Amino acid sequence: MFRSEHVITQEVLFERAADSYATFAQSLADLKARQQIFATLPVTKRAALLSEFGSRLKAKRAELARMVCEEVGRCLRECEAELDKSVELIHYYSHLSPELLAHKTIATQASLSQVRFEPLGIVLAVMPWNYPVWQILRFAVSALCAGNACVVKPAPSVARVSAALFDLVGNDLPFIPAWLAHEDLEKAIADTDALAFTGSVETGRILAGYAGRHLKKTVLELGGSNAFIVLPGADLEQAAKDACYSRFRDAGQSCNAAKRIIVTEAVADEFIRLFLKETACLKMGNPMLSETTLAPLHREDLRAQVHGQVLDAVNNGATVLCGGFLPEGTGWFYPATVLADVTSDCRVYHEEVFGPVAVLLLARDAEDAVYLANDNPFGLGASIYTQDEEAAWQYAQKLQTGAVYINRHTSSDLRLPFGGVKASGFGRELSEFGLYEFVNIKTYWQK
Repeated sequence: MFRSEHVITQEVLFERAADSYATFAQSLADLKARQQIFATLPVTKRAALLSEFGSRLKAKRAELARMVCEEVGRCLRECEAELDKSVELIHYYSHLSPELLAHKTIATQASLSQVRFEPLGIVLAVMPWNYPVWQILRFAVSALCAGNACVVKPAPSVARVSAALFDLVGNDLPFIPAWLAHEDLEKAIADTDALAFTGSVETGRILAGYAGRHLKKTVLELGGSNAFIVLPGADLEQAAKDACYSRFRDAGQSCNAAKRIIVTEAVADEFIRLFLKETACLKMGNPMLSETTLAPLHREDLRAQVHGQVLDAVNNGATVLCGGFLPEGTGWFYPATVLADVTSDCRVYHEEVFGPVAVLLLARDAEDAVYLANDNPFGLGASIYTQDEEAAWQYAQKLQTGAVYINRHTSSDLRLPFGGVKASGFGRELSEFGLYEFVNIKTYWQK
């Protein structure tokens, strides 16, 4: 069942049953025929069709952002930013894909040898709820530029905005939703050509197993528990502002947020004072209101999971510096929470916390900070704050992550690859590297 609810009132906004697999199979057959025609179009034509879709998306920015706010619960300005970035992504690939997908002639002993980038066919995506427009387009835009077709199983709890997004796609792009039950996913993976998944490690392992069984190309983005390292000499006021913004934006429901704040002992007292000062300024409330800076969580079970992690930490010796309780009233709100004295006995030391909870870890020195950062199953991103840039680059190379940001919180940039290592998954999205994930990089050799 696909069912969207208002995060404050719990009013049902959208509801529909899953399609039978026979219905999906017919849609898939039609999509395969469309993809074969779409793949023969010049890259410039495919890019132009995507650009037209981007214009339609931009025209519906306010309406879609409001839907995301009501269904996901993030602050309205954050939802508007998601739409803006999605439109920017479409224009980025529409502009660059003809150049990046151009045939590459390479000198060999052949009279002509080339590398060409050809589509794989149909890419199936299983997508999460937290960024229901951006996450879908982050994989799909580049895949479509390359001549693939895309079929997306949306998260059930954001079905209304997902349906509205696909209403904008039109008939020119081979890009459709898959209203499938979870138990049908293995058959869908077997019947398509590649898989993109963003979500939990547990589900990622299952889907990757299906893809491996059927030998399908796969890109997995499985979340993160990003380290935010503060070393001696750092601009502590800026670091505290950035740490607060990164940890608590989107109600803490972002895979790429700062989640483990690792501070060296020499600057710990002053940084923690500044960080708590910033945290105290956050205001819980209706995400539609401009004064709200801490939105509710998406669902009741997700809030319960976060609170359970906090209680486990406290039971294992952690100290709550602020927050850490279930507030009364409607909406799945959780206060900005900061945990100190966290040890490896606490679940939050090892697990991703998908909510507004910051974990403070004290490091003896920079080497110990790097050790603590790496002593975690995830490897999506990390930040290092210090004025010693040479040292920062040395420590950055020791971090087991897909990205390191020096004197800035982690984020994603259209021009740079996004993805992780270890339990954060494999493969990349965005930039030219994301474009090449779902293509057959094919060699041609002529005597």
